Amino acid sequence: MSETIKVIAKRLNRPSSELLDILEKNGTPKNSEESELTKDEALVLVGLAVNFEASSAKAATVLGSPKKLGVGGNAKPLSMTRLNVNQKRRGKTAFRPSDVKATELPRPTYTQQRLRTERDVDSQEFKDKVQRIREEEERKNLEIQAARDAKLAAEKKREEERIEKEEKLKEAAEKEAKLRAEEIQLKDQARRQQEEAERIEAEKVQAREKVVEPPPKSIEERVRDSVRKREKTRQRLETGDDRVRKGRRGTSGSRQQARLKRPTVPQGGTFEKVEFIQREVEIGETIVLGQLAHEMSVKASDVIKRFLDMGVTANINQVLDQDSAVLIVEEFGHKAKIVEEVTVEEKLQHTLDIEGEQTTRSPVVTVMGHVDHGKTSLLDFIRKTRVASGEAGGITQHIGAYHLTTEHGEITFLDTPGHAAFSSMRARGANATDIVILVCAANDGVMPQTEEAVKHAQAAEVPIIVAVNKMDLPDANPDLVKNGLAAMGVTPEEWGGEHQYIEVSAETGDGIENLLEAVSLQAELLELKAVVDAPARGVVIESKVERGRGPVASLLVQNGTIKQGDVVIAGEHYGKVRMLSDDQAHRLKKAGPSIPVEMLGLSGSPSAGDTFLVAANERIARQIADERASELQAKQHAMQRAAQIENIFAGLGQGGKRILKIVLKADVRGSLEAITQACADLGNDEVSVQVLGSGVGGINESDVNMALTYGALIFGFNVRTDKSAKVLTQQNKLEVRYYNIIYELLSDIETLLTKMLVPDQREEIIGTAEVRDVFRSPQFGQVAGCMVVEGTVFRNEKIRVLRDNTVIYEGELESLRRFKQDVMEVRYGLECGIGVRNYNDVRTGDMIEVYQTLEIARSL
Repeated sequence: MSETIKVIAKRLNRPSSELLDILEKNGTPKNSEESELTKDEALVLVGLAVNFEASSAKAATVLGSPKKLGVGGNAKPLSMTRLNVNQKRRGKTAFRPSDVKATELPRPTYTQQRLRTERDVDSQEFKDKVQRIREEEERKNLEIQAARDAKLAAEKKREEERIEKEEKLKEAAEKEAKLRAEEIQLKDQARRQQEEAERIEAEKVQAREKVVEPPPKSIEERVRDSVRKREKTRQRLETGDDRVRKGRRGTSGSRQQARLKRPTVPQGGTFEKVEFIQREVEIGETIVLGQLAHEMSVKASDVIKRFLDMGVTANINQVLDQDSAVLIVEEFGHKAKIVEEVTVEEKLQHTLDIEGEQTTRSPVVTVMGHVDHGKTSLLDFIRKTRVASGEAGGITQHIGAYHLTTEHGEITFLDTPGHAAFSSMRARGANATDIVILVCAANDGVMPQTEEAVKHAQAAEVPIIVAVNKMDLPDANPDLVKNGLAAMGVTPEEWGGEHQYIEVSAETGDGIENLLEAVSLQAELLELKAVVDAPARGVVIESKVERGRGPVASLLVQNGTIKQGDVVIAGEHYGKVRMLSDDQAHRLKKAGPSIPVEMLGLSGSPSAGDTFLVAANERIARQIADERASELQAKQHAMQRAAQIENIFAGLGQGGKRILKIVLKADVRGSLEAITQACADLGNDEVSVQVLGSGVGGINESDVNMALTYGALIFGFNVRTDKSAKVLTQQNKLEVRYYNIIYELLSDIETLLTKMLVPDQREEIIGTAEVRDVFRSPQFGQVAGCMVVEGTVFRNEKIRVLRDNTVIYEGELESLRRFKQDVMEVRYGLECGIGVRNYNDVRTGDMIEVYQTLEIARSL
């Protein structure tokens, strides 16, 4: 009995190509699916095609064997054939007797039984062979799959690196393009501004040359011109000329046709003479259409119609540029006059520059010098007060202004702080003063802040009177002060110079009268005068925000008189004077030149050093304040933009700059600005301080929210946190630091910046082991038998392998043993076994060097 491969494949529900492959691997290849197989070959093929557990039953079913399978007494009915547990788990299905089409066969003979037994043995060996082939194929497939996976992973990694590199290059290109675009924009803006300035200058030159323009046409001439123009338009319409401008709604020539139908002359046939008045209209950079119509004494609707005739849509509130306004003015027969725009503040300054009777005023004297040289103590003795005892740390933190009446006349004193952080405050004091008293301790001599005060006074061209203080001390040496100041150009009179040196003592009062007499003499030489009957102007000495009173500004009147009820402009703030008081808290109705006062009523706290002036009304004051605020905002925006560009260039290739963000609140404006300036000077190329928010007054909830949003610290100088803000800080565990001495505040900020610096790293060799022999370990691989020749070898430290004093490997230890025991360290002179991780080329004579990396803190 023989079967074809095609028939067996159909019964097994397998493709013929698969059976042909099985026969070829078994060593009995066939040509096609029509090839015939013997019964033994068919049984082998079916056994290979199906699982071995059910091979005989399946083969019998496929090949049409009898109902009983097996040989002799081992034959079993098909109905008893079952699958074991493993076969069921692998999804095998038992054969049912109904699936088998077979006939009863007679009992096999002895020869047949022997042949079947031999065939079963051959079949078992064949099964083992097939199993080995399958296992070998599976192993090869797994190796191929692992190699393919490794290749795919490497390709994926290379692709990710390439994408990341491209993204970085793209980001750098975008940044560079953005910077270039900004640079081009800034250049274009500067060029346009230069062209505009040149154009204005040319127009000024032309106006100075007084170019005579032809007289405007009369009404009759203009009407005749209009008639001729309409006649030409009618001719174009009749000839079909398409040069006629289309109407606003797209109908060709409809408006011109309608306009031509209008009568050009009155019914009487003659023109009535209309009186025309030519006006000179002043035009600035821009002008509103309604205002332009008012200046020309025409209706705004007529101006709008004229714009419609020109093809431009406008309304009464339209802002016209200079060229359009000049064209419209000339269209109406008037004369345009180009004028430069004058701001409201310039107009107010012009109105304040009035001449009046000048009277002698008291001098304004600024006391300057190094910290702790006795400036405030000197004023204490003059005022018979104890101001210095109330200052935190014994130093002055604010600018104090005092008006005193002495035997030598009235004098106004300004006491400036002496700490280095208050340079800007001392500079304001020098610019607002008439005379400078330079206090210098006789036992210290010239100090850094003394030199700075001299430079400020010399820059302001203010006369200097030197007060050599602390003459009551045993180590006082006035010549030390004279020699130091003479080197800076402050030469004593007895040495042929022009500066007075007065030896004084703030403790005993010696020389105080001589000092006041010197001030009075210098004031007489200066001939100080001011106009009393005029609107007041002066300088802001200090400002702060007090609970229940609002913004409080300390003002020094330099000219005119300030009265209660005046409208004052100070910096970008304005307001009406609600109350005036002197340095003794006495209420005043008015204050004249050289009088320091405290004022209530401003809309905010101005900066120390801002000028103030009195406006005619609140509307003008509001306009000036808005202009100043806009200019200040634009200036701050430009500075922030410049700083941002600078930070971008500074951070290229450096991995970013670490910034300490803080929110700063102080009691007065002068201290706030001084601390802010000092914070800006701290830091270096790696770290810096950024003041996110600052202000005068207590720490409120808004300040805390800002600190929480941006991860900033809060510093308070002579201020405290209000109730709601304190609850918010406790809930979020936010630290608020309070200070009353500037030394401590700046020192803490500098400490925080120092901690932000990346520490320097230094390597230190702690042990060296020499390889005496090399062994092979089944657990760790290559193990080096070593002798510790220097220091101590530690298990968890980094190592280097040196050969001929050259580093050939850097890594870590895999194991460290001594007498088959794992140890953490081996000291000098002891033997040990060392296994180097991921390195199997250690040789006899190599040196294993153990080192550790130390971090060294840096400082600013």
